[in-house]
Amino acid sequence: MTYCCAMRLKDGLVFISDTRTNAGVDHISVFRKLYTFAVEGERFITIQTSGNLATTQAVIGHLKNQLDLRQEPNLYSVNNMFELAELVGHTLKRVIADVTADQQEQSNYYCSLLVGGQIRGEEMQLYNIYPQGNFISATDDTPFFQIGESKYGKPILDRALRYDTSLSDALRYGLVSFDSTLRSNVSVGMPLDAIIYKKDSFAFPKGKRIYEQDPYFNHISREWSDILRQGLNTLPDPTEDYWQ
Repeated sequence: MTYCCAMRLKDGLVFISDTRTNAGVDHISVFRKLYTFAVEGERFITIQTSGNLATTQAVIGHLKNQLDLRQEPNLYSVNNMFELAELVGHTLKRVIADVTADQQEQSNYYCSLLVGGQIRGEEMQLYNIYPQGNFISATDDTPFFQIGESKYGKPILDRALRYDTSLSDALRYGLVSFDSTLRSNVSVGMPLDAIIYKKDSFAFPKGKRIYEQDPYFNHISREWSDILRQGLNTLPDPTEDYWQ
């Protein structure tokens, strides 16, 4: 399993992914699930992957091959983010169809993708691409998407994240969301990959890999646990009439 989260906010984009891949409890590996592509000063693109590892690697491999061979269209030749999402969606659909023609068996090879970025002359966009190749886009009212094991971290983002949330606050909320997921599901694991893109910068941000020993992540993890305990202890006790 995996957990990836992407946010499209007023000031930029935030992406966080875990790196754990498992095929049973005795076969656990670390694989990158966050990929970046950029033309400095012209476009920045991030793709996050969840699902069948062979499928996700094949999709990324095809997209990179299109760039290397200068096949049209490719990630650097499309005119806008909508066309880019269509290209990625068609590539995903083709990879799954190439494995088998059996519709039921295809579900074993499914994966989901988050695609976000900005092309000069266009607004930032974030898309959630489904195994069938179709997709939806993030909006001001729904500024984030999650794929993979999302249920443990979703309530935090539902309560706190807004379109006008600052990038630093969004990163903090995202890391708390991941901390909650890591505590509740062993199929999601560190290290985490995180990257922040500032709107209209058209720069290639370095990004950060967050390991288990990361001081800031461990600090907010402890603080969040303490805050939850303190908050629960301040809630009023149920009266005897309430529970009897």
